[in-house]
Amino acid sequence: MTKPTATFVNIGERTNVTGSARFRKLITAGDYDTALEVARDQVENGAQVLDVNMDEGLLDSEAAMVTFLNLMAAEPDIARVPVMIDSSKWSVIEAGLKCVQGKSIVNSISMKEGEGPFREQATKVRNYGAAVVVMAFDEEGQADTFKRKTEICARAYRILTEEVGIEPSDIIFDPNIFAVATGIEEHNNYGVDFIEAVRWIRQNLPGAHISGGVSNLSFSFRGNESVRAAMHSVFLYHAIQAGMDMGIVNAGALPVYDDIDPELRELAEDVVLNRREDSTERLLEVAERYKGGASARKEVDLAWREWPVNERLSHAMVKGITDFIIEDTEEARAAADKTLDVIEGPLMSGMNVVGDLFGSGKMFLPQVVKSARVMKQAVAYLLPYMEEEKRISGSEESNLAGRILLATVKGDVHDIGKNIVGVVLQCNNYEVIDLGVMVPAAKILETAREKKVDIIGLSGLITPSLDEMCHVAAEMEREGFEVPLMIGGATTSRVHTAVKITQNYERGQTVHVLDASRAVGVAGSLLGATRGDYMAGIRDEYRKVAEGHARGQADKKRVSIIKARENRHAIDWPAFTPTAPSFLGPRPFDDYPIAELVPYIDWTPFFSAWEIKGTYPLLLDDPKVGEAARSLFNDAQAMLTKLVEENWLTARGVVGFWPANADGDDIVVYADETRTTERARLHTLRQQIARSSNRRKHVALADFVAPVGSDRADYIGGFAVTAGIGEEAIAERFSRANDDYSKILSQALADRLAEAFAERMHERVRKELWAYAPDENLTPAELIGEGYDGIRPAPGYPAQPDHTEKQTLFDLLDAEAATGIRLTESFAMWPASSVSGVYFANPESYYFGVGHIEQDQVEDYARRKGWSMAEAERWLAPILNYQPGRRDAAE
Repeated sequence: MTKPTATFVNIGERTNVTGSARFRKLITAGDYDTALEVARDQVENGAQVLDVNMDEGLLDSEAAMVTFLNLMAAEPDIARVPVMIDSSKWSVIEAGLKCVQGKSIVNSISMKEGEGPFREQATKVRNYGAAVVVMAFDEEGQADTFKRKTEICARAYRILTEEVGIEPSDIIFDPNIFAVATGIEEHNNYGVDFIEAVRWIRQNLPGAHISGGVSNLSFSFRGNESVRAAMHSVFLYHAIQAGMDMGIVNAGALPVYDDIDPELRELAEDVVLNRREDSTERLLEVAERYKGGASARKEVDLAWREWPVNERLSHAMVKGITDFIIEDTEEARAAADKTLDVIEGPLMSGMNVVGDLFGSGKMFLPQVVKSARVMKQAVAYLLPYMEEEKRISGSEESNLAGRILLATVKGDVHDIGKNIVGVVLQCNNYEVIDLGVMVPAAKILETAREKKVDIIGLSGLITPSLDEMCHVAAEMEREGFEVPLMIGGATTSRVHTAVKITQNYERGQTVHVLDASRAVGVAGSLLGATRGDYMAGIRDEYRKVAEGHARGQADKKRVSIIKARENRHAIDWPAFTPTAPSFLGPRPFDDYPIAELVPYIDWTPFFSAWEIKGTYPLLLDDPKVGEAARSLFNDAQAMLTKLVEENWLTARGVVGFWPANADGDDIVVYADETRTTERARLHTLRQQIARSSNRRKHVALADFVAPVGSDRADYIGGFAVTAGIGEEAIAERFSRANDDYSKILSQALADRLAEAFAERMHERVRKELWAYAPDENLTPAELIGEGYDGIRPAPGYPAQPDHTEKQTLFDLLDAEAATGIRLTESFAMWPASSVSGVYFANPESYYFGVGHIEQDQVEDYARRKGWSMAEAERWLAPILNYQPGRRDAAE
């Protein structure tokens, strides 16, 4: 049985010059690089949409909007979330619409100047393929009562859907959240009016979304963040239940509804829901007491062991407690008429509670995976009894929600995210057939037919996997499949799914799944009673995404590769003397001490892998995710201690240095210091995005190496490290024990240790092996913050998106012989917990994203690499700014 998930889209507002003093100062100073960090921080901390506003008197708002949106588009970790183009000037909004990638949101339009201008702006929004925020505002002013809110929204909905032709799913109503508890009686019902307006919109204006600025609600209590946070949490609890599905709110500062002190929660609820005439006075009386924050309540006793067995089993599910699961399961089995009743009774009852809590944002992925561990151990115990009962009765009872096949596609080895998705689906009564990693299309389709699966799910991390997913989709089309296809993984996106994958599979429905928390809702919609309507809506949405993408690509301004090279990053080479490394060629590091790597772990991505957003260590004390984060961190520390003490993993690495000089956009690697024999050639790609000013250069990695003929003997380095030797055996051991939680935890730790190994070796390179910064003295936290000279970009990532360059690096390092790391056919590294890259020592080197490139550079790159255009377009597909023509079969 599937449970509906309550998803709430959090809109980040710190990229708004009217709402963030820091962002305003950065933009007015022209410091767009640091301004991008503001956007990146918001995405890392859980923002699912970025509100961008450039309305400042001293700014050329149109130019600032275009510049910033173009820079955001070149940063993959920022560009993965949609943009809300926010301005009071229509010219600024339209300038943004012309340059933004994919589906955007216009914030906002209203009928305050009448229906004529409203229709005109709405028509332009539709033509750009954007969604739009519609304020409850008409010629008479802002709507403050339920009656006014609903009348204005109904009128706007009719105009937008019946006259303008905007799809309901592209309409986001903002019925205005106003402050309550102001002391003015007319304001007391503002919270109720909003919540009831939300409920009315959901029931009467089908398909539309509802948003609002939540911080307005508690304006009367500014300065008392504990009370404000409680009010926001209470308000959202009721508004989301009524149907509010997005809003501008600091999610990291929200306490879990159930964790608010009961007294404060009741008083806040009285105010928000206007339940008493003296609500405001009562909340004011206690507000000062809560100014420092209420203490958390914890359940630490074993009183639950006295409960009836079915309640104990449900409690164990929810809390993730395995200590007593076998004895409790046996007690329940002995009392049941048949074994299946235990699964469909207390076990599924507990998992349904887990699903409800997860869907409403009161439970987080690590807790869900722990719950699944309890479930799997109980089911494993019951399985022999069920098989025996089936044998005797001849029955094949099944109450599955569906059967789903999951696979990481051919050439790709990353499966942490896929494993989490599988666990979450199993928690919701889906049978999951996990084929593992590097799975060819033929095996995926053969298994799907044999097992009669209801859905196929494909996962991938590296960019070549995108092309492989297109191939799998095309094979499904060719072989007559009609089952839905779910797409997920770090490099995937809704735009790529709509533009590329969907076109290859027209018989069935392809859906992009953003993260594990969405998988159950998507699967339920694909298999539920209203699946026809859901699929039709997805097809229509993806058609518009593809059309919007095509328009965006056509409008995207790029410069020629010749012009880009003229605006290269020019270093004053006569004033710079490169440092020679302490040795040349590769040097292996076998069985590197794991304990030495632990202090170099960056824990923020570890929590992100579990979909806990925020920056370590701050997230450990976060009111919303802190408890789950601390529990996960304690488990990780305990496993890490055992991992080190018991030598679960072996770390191996290799580092090398070579004489080098830049030759145009290539880097020539010499055999020795005579610099007469070319040993290898690294190829780099150059940014081509149009710049408003030549102050921002069109960068390629080759710019950071002294050019041939510069009379400067320069060098480059390279590395490949792994902490994954033994990782597969550990994961398999936990799988056999039905302990997915520990399996995923071990994989996530191995991944972090590999990154820590790369961090540690880079430090040693700077201080001793290359020794261009021998006096560097940085803490691990400062290292993670990259407060040092030099960079270590990896082939296949933003600064050099071509994964095939790894082969040249591996040949130079003899990496497979030195470390055991091998490259797959798509140039992923195996073991998965491995990192490789190129060292640049120049103090002016920095990380950047190449972004999309034009056909003239692709042709030039193909010539330099000795490729056909088909090969170049295949490996550079994710960054092409044009649609390749139909390739000749012979080519």
